[in-house]
Amino acid sequence: MKTKLFYLILLILAFACKDNKNTIRIATKPMTEQFILGEMLCALIEDNTDYQVNITKGIGGGTSNIHPAIVKGEFDLYPEYTGTGWLVVLKKDSFPSSENLYNELQKEYLEKYGLRWIAPYGFNNAYSLAVNKQIADKYKLHKFSDISKYPNRFILGAEYDFFEIPKGYKELCNHYNLKFKKTIDMDIGLKYEAIQSGKIDVMNIFTTDGQLSRSGLVTLEDDKQFFPTYYCATVVREDCLKKHPQLENILKKMDHILTNQEMSELNYQVEIAGKPEREVAREFLQKKGLLTQN
Repeated sequence: MKTKLFYLILLILAFACKDNKNTIRIATKPMTEQFILGEMLCALIEDNTDYQVNITKGIGGGTSNIHPAIVKGEFDLYPEYTGTGWLVVLKKDSFPSSENLYNELQKEYLEKYGLRWIAPYGFNNAYSLAVNKQIADKYKLHKFSDISKYPNRFILGAEYDFFEIPKGYKELCNHYNLKFKKTIDMDIGLKYEAIQSGKIDVMNIFTTDGQLSRSGLVTLEDDKQFFPTYYCATVVREDCLKKHPQLENILKKMDHILTNQEMSELNYQVEIAGKPEREVAREFLQKKGLLTQN
């Protein structure tokens, strides 16, 4: 009896090891956009291989907790932003040109951590400024520099953090010589309502905000490249790619499949329209011809 029990335990352990070996562990940060991207990666892997996928969504602290965990081998891959990798992980205080940033990230991540950056998704979730179309047309506002032509005329609305962070409000004003009539700090969810009602004239945004896709606002060009770029790509363990030879080509299916507008629209579908992120992710990939229809 003991012998049978012993072999049963060995069999269970063998199956557990087999399942673990063929399981890809994905992490995401605590934000809608990351949930959608995690589901895209999951769908592509499951649709193209016999690997199982385990997603851990919404890890508190984002990069500050996910990066050490992936280095330790607790996760295999996650969506990351170039600006975050450069500033938070590599702790750099100045940026190379946009053309060189990705190459530098690839080089340092592989040398220091055994991690690879694969297939930028195409969108740039960076800070920017937006105005409503009426004001943009009236004052011919197309870029940040245009605001400097009208000192003390516009009211800026932004969340509290924007006035406090490095490379935030003060540095932006110095960089572009901007002078606002007034500034108002407000909850991020109230800015869109405030600009539509005329309470504020200019607001800071993330370029893939869900509400931005349906707002009718004009996003201004950061013509002097003040804000860092936050292009998103998959960060994956090099040893995971070696263990799973099919994986790299599957991850490359995400290469430049998303524009800012498309990512914003997907965020809108989840945040505002209330659709499940898995459904939104799969529908988008199906439209791109990357998944078979259910």
